Amino acid sequence: MSQPSEFKLRRKQLTRRIKKKSVALIASAAASVRNRDVEFPYRQDSDFHYLTGFDEPEAVAVFAPGRKQGEYILFCREFDPEKAIWTGKHAGLEGARNVFGADEAFPIDELDRVLPSLLENRERVFFPVGHNPKLDQKVFAAVNDVRARVRTGVRAPFAFVSLEHLLHEQRLIKTPHEIQLMRQAAEVSVRAHKRAMRACKPGVHEYEIEAELLYEFTRHGMRAPAYPSIVAGGQNACVLHYTENKDVLREGDLLLIDAGAEHENYAADITRTFPISGTFSESQRLLYELVLEAQLDAIDQVRPGKRWNEPHDTAVHTLTRGLVKLGLLEGRVSKLIKEEAYKKFYMHRTGHWLGMDVHDAGDYRSNDEWRTLEPGMVLTVEPGLYVAPDCLDVDPKWRGIGIRIEDDVLVTKDGHEILTTGLPKTVEEIEVFMANPE
Repeated sequence: MSQPSEFKLRRKQLTRRIKKKSVALIASAAASVRNRDVEFPYRQDSDFHYLTGFDEPEAVAVFAPGRKQGEYILFCREFDPEKAIWTGKHAGLEGARNVFGADEAFPIDELDRVLPSLLENRERVFFPVGHNPKLDQKVFAAVNDVRARVRTGVRAPFAFVSLEHLLHEQRLIKTPHEIQLMRQAAEVSVRAHKRAMRACKPGVHEYEIEAELLYEFTRHGMRAPAYPSIVAGGQNACVLHYTENKDVLREGDLLLIDAGAEHENYAADITRTFPISGTFSESQRLLYELVLEAQLDAIDQVRPGKRWNEPHDTAVHTLTRGLVKLGLLEGRVSKLIKEEAYKKFYMHRTGHWLGMDVHDAGDYRSNDEWRTLEPGMVLTVEPGLYVAPDCLDVDPKWRGIGIRIEDDVLVTKDGHEILTTGLPKTVEEIEVFMANPE
């Protein structure tokens, strides 16, 4: 688990950014009902966890720079011994202070009473405007309470500012501790993909392969996947976010697996595509090697000083050139790229930020330009090709083939580091592994 000092440092960084005459606040994620009175396993809002490490619902954190009584105030549930018997331990007010580092802690039921005093004489309120209607209502009511008392000499905030921009800029650059957590998530995810490859054979259901992934995650203490696993056999791989995972795997088809574990709120995200019977057909191999070439070319563009779009543009050029060579597209490569003809077979971007969310926080453009890559950023690189089964204007040998290859890449001072190493990726590596699984 992240150390208290890590969360404290993050809070200090935030309070320095919002400055003394402002206040910031954020609410925890609500518990989510699965059915009737049964809840899903609780998962904290990423921004809230990032600042507090406090993984309980019904909480609001307030950050008030320069406040004499303490800058970090946490509203949460009081400790309830009877509740602890039924659902386990929870921090209570004492734990909020002693374990989670709050300078002051109040019962969540007192938020309406206390919040106006925290907003007095502040100019700006930073919070996730419009994302949580209940929090919006609490903030506006508290500000109106202060406004009603201006004749007593207090001043009310005059600006509401979205908290996400500041906070997500902060989250974009990972600390060494965050990177270590992501390495651990990646390592277990690699093991899970290998386990799935070992279990793969014709006649097995996609959900059986999914079970192998979840087993490997869980046996290493990572009880939740970072996102619903995609286990797509054959033409199911042409559905980009296929998660039904119910069909039988057939001899001669490919299996696309997009799956990653979550470790202490940090995600891994890996995709591999391999032959169910252990050997690529000629058409499968040609498309696979083209996607792999595009991925390697794109990864080579991940280094400080490069723009966010350069890995994608590189992958698009490699894929388009290869599609022309294979006969799936006709024309000049530059013209086909300008006309986006490749989108018939490659319709998504080549990557996204990765961190506490699988599609992590952080802008992709800054000052109307693609963002420059910096050390500490983590992104996925995941080109693919998808030839729909009903794509009648291509040779039948290509139809129904879906391929994606994805790794997690850290931008380092001198270039990049692939966090998801050790998983077979070339045609030869995959066929050798499938024939003789380790």
